[in-house]
Amino acid sequence: MKNKTLKSSQKLIDFLEQNSLHKKDFAEMIGVTLSYIYNLIDEAIPFSTRSTTLERIATVMDINPEEFEEYKIPQEPILQDESINFIKNMLKKKKISVVNFLKAFPRKKRVYIVDMLRGAYPLPIDFKELVMIGKTLDLDKNDIYNIWEERMRQVLETNGMNLANNAALVNAMFECARKYIDN
Repeated sequence: MKNKTLKSSQKLIDFLEQNSLHKKDFAEMIGVTLSYIYNLIDEAIPFSTRSTTLERIATVMDINPEEFEEYKIPQEPILQDESINFIKNMLKKKKISVVNFLKAFPRKKRVYIVDMLRGAYPLPIDFKELVMIGKTLDLDKNDIYNIWEERMRQVLETNGMNLANNAALVNAMFECARKYIDN
């Protein structure tokens, strides 16, 4: 159900208060300036109609962007990635709010994580980044490795490798990676 009864600025104010989230932290999470957040809250400027900004705000607030009356059709394609859905499901299962999840990452990484959660970016293939995400979700090394392997298979296939025709090579590569990770 779409909740468009509250003004967008009031939804933002309520969210920040309910989560004891400082405006500066929120601004960093969505990739805007602190003054921009103050202007949205004070209604000094109209609430954003830019889909990227609204989607980031909605992602951090853990709501659908359609709950903002200003939201229009997304300008960017949304990735439907099972690994991203897995991350979102783990957040729900472990009852970790998006805000608390984001706070576990370095400030400079938070916008990337928000964009990943909203479907603008795929899960990273960098194993150390996946370990950071996995540790935040309290996943074991095996779960993290399985996510990485699936993501690597996606990358190889997307970039033109026929996984069936190259099964021996791919399997050898993943065996080597598994041994490295296990040590």
